[in-house]
Amino acid sequence: MSTMKNFALIGAAGYIAPRHMQAIKATGNRLVAVLDPNDSVGIIDSHFPDADFFTEFERFDRHIDMRRRAKNGGKIDYVSICSPNYLHDSHVRFALRSGAHAICEKPLVLNPWNIDGLQEIERETGKKVSSILQLRLHPAIIALRDKVKSNHGRSKHEVNLAYITSRGHWYLQSWKGDLKKSGGIATNIGVHFFDMLHFIFGALQANVVHLCSDTKAAGYLEYESARVRWFLSVDIEDVPVAQRESGQRTFRSITVDDDEIEFSGGFTDLHNRSYEEILAGRGFSLEENRTAIETVAAIRTSKVVPAADNGHPFLRNK
Repeated sequence: MSTMKNFALIGAAGYIAPRHMQAIKATGNRLVAVLDPNDSVGIIDSHFPDADFFTEFERFDRHIDMRRRAKNGGKIDYVSICSPNYLHDSHVRFALRSGAHAICEKPLVLNPWNIDGLQEIERETGKKVSSILQLRLHPAIIALRDKVKSNHGRSKHEVNLAYITSRGHWYLQSWKGDLKKSGGIATNIGVHFFDMLHFIFGALQANVVHLCSDTKAAGYLEYESARVRWFLSVDIEDVPVAQRESGQRTFRSITVDDDEIEFSGGFTDLHNRSYEEILAGRGFSLEENRTAIETVAAIRTSKVVPAADNGHPFLRNK
């Protein structure tokens, strides 16, 4: 009996979808149905040229349902979700109610109460939601977490996190620039870092916002084992001058007690690893997303206060 699973994919035209296609292929499974209102999806040919493609949800829904009813081994086992952030909740619900497990990109949902609703549907359908929290699988992050755990009970670590990934003018004109659709900058480009911080340093104890605009955000987070000053931006002007002059458009730095954590490498196969874990029944659950989703939801709604000595160094120039 074949163990090959049938996958459907929602959202094929975006940046992250090819990693999911690659992971489905690398784990020996097949992508049989794809939905995206945008038809610029020639990338599918590199992975699964025989996949059925739909630009309308209704026709996709009918196709998935017909497969389920046919009872000929063609039903969908997993739906991978790479749609815009605000649609994740609905698309996960669709997957579960279609008799499939869901694999969802970050951010899983925009608000913590959405997790409660999805847990209820998991119980009703007997199907599981797994999320892509790939930094939890990165060897350097796991090593840092182990080191922090071995020092447990000593003074808190001092952490500075800066992530600048510059975007062109298109960004604010797309759904990513719409707070209601993306959740804002901290949600869209920062949620996996906030998850990583919780994963390494434990429960969140304080969350203060120093800056929050369409293109950048900054603040202070306190965890069981760390005090964290963070800065996120999509503005090229925030890339440090030396890097900018050398043509760099992104900048990422995480220091723990003034030691730089190097994890630039090792990213390429983390989606493959995520899929291997999910297919083995070890995916990250809905509940494991809660702290990060609570963190970004609070950042979105908190009153901005001036930074004191707990502000990120990049804020001094703002």
